[in-house]
Amino acid sequence: MTDFAKTRQMFDIPEGMIYLNGNSLGPMPKAAPAAMSSFLLDEWRTELIRGWNTKNWFMQTNTLGDRVGHLIGAAEGTTVVGDTLSIKVFQAVAASLAMDPERRIILSDSGNFPTDLYMVEGLMSLRDAGYELRAPAPTDVLDHITEEVATVMVTEVDYRTGRKHDMQAIIAKAHSVGATVVWDLAHSIGALPVDVAGTDADFAVGCTYKYLNAGPGAPAFIYVAPRLLDTVQPALSGWYAHEAPFAFDLDFRPMPGKIDRMRIGTPSIAAFSLLDAALDIWDSVDMNDLRTRSILLSETFIQAVEDRCPELTLASPRDPNQRGSHVAFKFEHGYSCIQALIAQGVIGDFRSPNIMRFGITPLFISLKDIEQAVTVLENILASKSWAKPEFQTRALVT
Repeated sequence: MTDFAKTRQMFDIPEGMIYLNGNSLGPMPKAAPAAMSSFLLDEWRTELIRGWNTKNWFMQTNTLGDRVGHLIGAAEGTTVVGDTLSIKVFQAVAASLAMDPERRIILSDSGNFPTDLYMVEGLMSLRDAGYELRAPAPTDVLDHITEEVATVMVTEVDYRTGRKHDMQAIIAKAHSVGATVVWDLAHSIGALPVDVAGTDADFAVGCTYKYLNAGPGAPAFIYVAPRLLDTVQPALSGWYAHEAPFAFDLDFRPMPGKIDRMRIGTPSIAAFSLLDAALDIWDSVDMNDLRTRSILLSETFIQAVEDRCPELTLASPRDPNQRGSHVAFKFEHGYSCIQALIAQGVIGDFRSPNIMRFGITPLFISLKDIEQAVTVLENILASKSWAKPEFQTRALVT
């Protein structure tokens, strides 16, 4: 059984703060400063360029990739880390489209994270080959998977409402018509059990700065099914993916049969040191225990808010099996109410036009935290303190 009291002690959260925003940026692990110091003083300072060999920097894309892959049910040698999630989306969709050059339809949904759609639009403009991006309502994606679709690109857990796509059903339907699927797991990894191997996923991408707690701007990851590693073509063909990186050939030849071909350029080893420290926490976590605890905390939060804060309307699915690990409520004054909560040490966030989001992260959130957070929210609504002038001005980041 996972000891969540123990994992809570592994994070450095300011005294008195209830942090319900781990779905956007995870808190700092207590091991992070020592990990960064060790990199600076015991690796970069002493080894300098030798560190690529003596500290195995060159292969950390893969060794850390395997650790991340373990959390999504991926086999060893099928996941690498590096770059940003936006880059990995571009990379995965481009590779997916190349598998069937005759098809021109990219299917997503209107609830997808906008950057994913932007990256696809940019890819289509570069190719100038008659591609079309379709984005029906999330509930209608299955009905739009037809034989003209090349690639289905969806985020498993909706970034606003927390609604969860049925991964198995979408993959089965896509494969039945000869299409491939790219999964964005940004709000899934570290939030709920994922099994990319068991569901026969083609591609998956995601970030490590949310539920994995590796720090702002932490490296992203990409997964490619083993059956595709011999043929998948990297559209972004950097030297790190070359068959012989230090031969410095003028022509690109992708690393044959390995996930290495999905690497691009020189990664941030400093960022890798923080990711490595963050992943240590997950060594003692059972994902099924995590999911059970997440549902308990979420259901408790929803029930308490609906009982005591009638001004708010649930925006997340009612069924816990149909949502991820964050809960969303609609409120006309959602932005200012979130600011009032933050001012009292309860950290959530806001998504336009009226969504108040609360990350339910069992590694460091307890039932007591849930109760206290709802009490603060209830008092803010009862007193209408959200209406104070200082809570009305929109900050650059919401």
